[in-house]
Formats: sequence, C-alpha cells, structure tokens
Amino acid sequence: MKLVSLFDELLKDTVNLNKTRIDLLEASIPALRSFVRESEWKPKVRTFVEQGSWAHQTIIRPVDSGEFDADLLVMVDPVDGWTAADYVESLGRMFSESKTYGDKTKTWDYCVTITYAGDRKIDLAPCIVGRLWESSLEVCNRKGSFELTSPVEYTEWMKERNAYSGNNSFRKVTRLVKYLRDIKETFTCPSVLLTTLLGNEIQWFEKGTDEFADVPTTLKTLMGRLDNRLRMYPTRPTVTNPKLQSEDFSPLFGTDEQYSNFRTVIARCRKWIDEAHAMEGRQESIKAWQKVFGPEFAKADVVKAAADGMSESASTSFVGRFLDSTAAHLGGIVDMVRDYGLSILPAGFARPPHIQAPPWRSVAHPADIAVKAEWRSASHVQGGRMVAAGQLLKGQGGLYFRASLADGTPVPPEYSVEWRITNTGAEAMSKKAGRGGFEISNKGDGRWEQLMYRGIHMAEAFVVRRSDDVLVGVSKPFYVVIE
Repeated sequence: MKLVSLFDELLKDTVNLNKTRIDLLEASIPALRSFVRESEWKPKVRTFVEQGSWAHQTIIRPVDSGEFDADLLVMVDPVDGWTAADYVESLGRMFSESKTYGDKTKTWDYCVTITYAGDRKIDLAPCIVGRLWESSLEVCNRKGSFELTSPVEYTEWMKERNAYSGNNSFRKVTRLVKYLRDIKETFTCPSVLLTTLLGNEIQWFEKGTDEFADVPTTLKTLMGRLDNRLRMYPTRPTVTNPKLQSEDFSPLFGTDEQYSNFRTVIARCRKWIDEAHAMEGRQESIKAWQKVFGPEFAKADVVKAAADGMSESASTSFVGRFLDSTAAHLGGIVDMVRDYGLSILPAGFARPPHIQAPPWRSVAHPADIAVKAEWRSASHVQGGRMVAAGQLLKGQGGLYFRASLADGTPVPPEYSVEWRITNTGAEAMSKKAGRGGFEISNKGDGRWEQLMYRGIHMAEAFVVRRSDDVLVGVSKPFYVVIE
C-alpha cells in the first residue's frame, strides 16, 4: 500500500527541518551579510547566493539532534594578484578576529564555517565572478586553485526536475533518501551526488505520469531506476554535473569498496520498497515500510493499533499491560521502545518511585535547558559520536552529557549544573543502582556515565544560580536506551 498520509506524517514530524530551526537560520543570514559588507575585507562583494540542500529545499533534520549545515556563497569581484587561498584565509581571519564570531569560526579548504553551538552551521564560501570571462564563477580551494562552479544553474536544474513530479514529490523523495542514508548508516553518498543520481532518473516528458503521482510511488520509481542504472556499472560511473560538463561528481562515491557497497544497499532498499508498495493490508504494509524507514514510520498508527488490539484481547497482550502502567522494570520495555519509539512511554514513566525531587527553591518559570550526549569508548577519550535520545545502544562505553541554554549557548559560569541520573530496569534495580539523586558534573563541563544496565534510563540537567542557590533552568529527560 502507498499510505500517502503516513509519508506526509513522517516528513512533517521526523524528516523535514522544523520551522523554528529554519527561522533561526534565516535570522542569522542578514547579520552575516552585513558583517561581510561592512568589514574591511578587500574583495568587492556583489551579492550572496544560497547553495546546496538549503537552496534546493532538501535540507533535513539531523538524526543525531546535532547541528545542520547551510551553504552561502559570497560572490565577489577578483582581486589582482590574489591566489585562491588568499580569499578563503582572509575571510577566515576577518571572522576569527571579531568579537561576535571569533569563538564560532573555523576555516576550511573551501569555506569559513560559523557554528552556532548545538543548532546550526553556516558555511560561507568565496566565489569569484568574472576572473576568466565575464560571467565565469569559481570557488576557491585553499590548498589548490580556483575551480569552476555553477550553483545557480544547478539549483534551477533541481527545481526543474521537481516540477516534473506531482505534489513536490521529487524534492520530498530526495529528503527521504537522505534520511534513509543517515538513519541506516549502511552507505555513504554526499547530498549533491545523491540528488544528481535521483534527478537524472526523471525527464521532462514524464510530467503528470503515474510514475510520479505521489511520494511513495515516486520513491519506488526513482529507487528502481537508480538500482537498474547502477547494475550496469560494476565500477564507478561518471556522474556529470548537469550544468557544468567539466565537473564529474563520481569521486564523491569514495573508494571502489564504498561504491560497491552503495550498489548493494540501493538494490536491497529497492527490494524492500517494492515489497512495501505492493503489500496489501494496512498493518502489514506499515510493517513493510518500517523495514525501510525504521520505527518512526507510522509510529502513532502502530501504537493506536496496539492499544486497540489490547482492548479486543481483554488486556492480555504485553502492549496492553505496558500502556496500563509505567512498566519501568519490565524486561521487554526496551523491545517496545525499539519497535514503537519513545512516544509509547506513558506520561508517568519519567517519575518512578525512587526518583528524588529537586531540593532547591525555584523561580516561577524555569528556563528550558538542552541536553546533548556523545558516545565515547572510555571516559578519558576525547571526542566521539553524537547520540540521539532514545537511540538503541549497547552496554559498552559511555555517554558524555553536556547542558546548554535552549539556543545552544553554554551555561554562564555564575550558574552550576546538577545532574539527575535515574536508572530503571530489573538489572539496575537488582543491584540497587536505581539512583535518581543529584550529582555534579564529573568531567569538564559535563557528566560522564558508563553504559551498563539493560533498560531505559534518564539524564536530566538542573541549572542553579550560585549566588542564592535558586533553580532557574530544567531540561526534559534525555532517554538512554540500553539493549
């Protein structure tokens, strides 16, 4: 079954970058533009051009709850005698030396990145206009030379492809395949290459045809065609930029092994998508689509069906017993969350009997505090990978938790952060390790916790004003799921 409305829900609730974050991005751009224009940077600025997923409207929500990226080209006139490195490095110095952006700036080979902690990154890349001929465009490789580019034309090509499909379905499918790449982590393919591969499979004469009638059908069509094309090429094929014939995207496949793996995964996903699209029966079809997109697909529909099944079977199913209580220590709770997601947890789950109440006086409306977690193999290791709340984890290594204000800025030094770490599950409780009290940061500006007990555990941050010991900020529980 196609289940068009459930695809709409998946896009809206899980895949699409939410409007709040888009608004934050768009609010940051005028300030960056003004900063560059009003600075003493030598190149004459013509204009600014959006590039990449932001310009294509295929930007997606990061699956690890981390920062999302947006690209902005700074279109400038050439400066006599300057090398490609001069443009990038001078732009980087200008931002690094400013009070506003100094601690947010990182200079790379092609661009300068401004990072707004815990939320978004904006890459500003110098683009030289008319150095070779009147309308030529070149980006700057700090470790190489000038490279021809065609960002505006490529964006128009992408929009043209989208116009050939019904209901904006090409753009939506591009987001879905990027989401599939990010949640599965079974293949790598940069967004520009993925967009080009998919876009090459739809042509002008197909506008209005049944193959692109809606999102699931467009997904089936494009993934089928992509699989067929890749089967023709045992080794990496040339993938030409449709608006710049001299540019070949194929090196972005990576190694021969990575390309071979990409072919294999696309073939497997194509098979699953075909099966789900052809499946009869709503619940059977949902299960088949979840094989593709995971438990986030139709999670509300699944929970409702489970609850309905409970009433019909006189509450004998595990789902029924789960929904009737917190089930905090039942051995199967991890499996339930794995299958249905955190949304199935009852409201009272976050307050088991052994949890302690905050001991501080509180302001009337404590501020929202954000908590992020990073998996590390050991406490002494520096750096790791971001982990999303509810992500299934093995009982090895540990998480390094950090608290910040809702906008991603660090908690000011005049405030302390206290952590409430609460364990649930039979294993933790049998070892009297339920915890639920308050503890200070134990590593730098955050809290390190070893992953040990099967169950669903919680980390919460409480921000206390040092001067009078008053609670001013509280986070939502960050759920840690250990299988």
